Parts: sequence; C-alpha cells; structure tokens
Amino acid sequence: MKLTVFGATGGIGREIVRQALGAGHRVTAVVRDPSRLGVTGDALEVFRADLGDPEELRAAVAGRDAVLSGLGARSRKDAGVATRLTRAVLGAMEAEEVRRVLVVSAGPVGPAPEDDGFLDRGARGLVSAILKDVYADLREMEAELARSGTDWTSVRPPRLQDKPLTGHYRTVVGGFPPKGRFIARADVAHAMLSMVDDMGTVKQGVGVAY
Repeated sequence: MKLTVFGATGGIGREIVRQALGAGHRVTAVVRDPSRLGVTGDALEVFRADLGDPEELRAAVAGRDAVLSGLGARSRKDAGVATRLTRAVLGAMEAEEVRRVLVVSAGPVGPAPEDDGFLDRGARGLVSAILKDVYADLREMEAELARSGTDWTSVRPPRLQDKPLTGHYRTVVGGFPPKGRFIARADVAHAMLSMVDDMGTVKQGVGVAY
C-alpha cells in the first residue's frame, strides 16, 4: 500500500513509518524537520511541511491508500494542536478524495469499561482532570473526524511506554479493554497498521491496551 504518515517524528509516528517500511509498504513521512525522523528506506519519501495549510498537504496525500496520524499535544501547553492540525489533514484528504484515515487519540476520551475496578476508575479520573485541556482537544479532534467525509478510525491507547514491539495487546471497537493500563508506542503503531484495511473499525473509536 501507499501510506502517508503525519507526526512521523513522534514516538508513535516514527514506529508507524518503521513498521510500514518493514512490511513492504511505500511510505510518505510528513515532517517539519527531516533531521529528526531517523528512519531511512528505499520506499520512504520525506515530505517537508509546516502542517497548517491543507493546500500544501494535498501533494502528500494524493493517490495514497491511507493516512495515519500520530499528531497531538506533547504537553498541556500544546492543547489545541491535535484539532488544528487534523483539520488541515482532513481538508487535504477531502480535496484529493482520499478516504481512509487513522489517528491517535487517548483512552480517557472514550467510554470507560463497565467492569473497571475502583483503582482504575480513580486513576482514570485523576489523569482526565490533570490533562483536561489535552483531552478536550482530542474530543474536538474526534468530532472533526466524525463531521468529515472520511473513513476514519480513532485509536485510543492508555499510558504509553517506550518498549519493544510485542504484537500482543487487546483491542475493543467502541470501548476500551478492562484494566488496560499501559501499552508500548510500538504496539500502538502495530495496531494502527493492522486496522488500515479492517472495515470493522471504520467510523469507530478503538481502545487498545495490554
């Protein structure tokens, strides 16, 4: 497949690029600073852009089978960036009639598992309160997806870890895995790539965790 990856210099985005190349896909990595990518390959195209202008991004998505995005706030002061940048990506996709898009969101944005225990509910509530601006941004980003004409999937992980790929994790379409507290960025990337051609995840939020 021909894939475009936004947020390609982030932890999840870089893993998407690396794993997609390893699986034999052709990848366009959209970055502000190519020196930060740290991934090479014959099937890799590096597309430099500031990400704010849909017209500038059209060439990055034209003719692609799917777009995958790791865009999002890295801290509370960056709240708002996920919605703003995703809106530009969607504008470029719709102009080029590219439909499939998968984005990274966060577990607390979706519904909590009904059988979560007291500690999990408490931890979820505490994190949601601390990062309320970030999660508000992600909810608005998901609303932008829902309003778009794309075949979108929002992938919602819990706390992220920098650990090697395992390939062993749980996914719940429209919900979240019970007691799902952690997942490696590499496994989030793996899950997103596995969902690209999974029509059961279209127009859905998907919880992913160990």
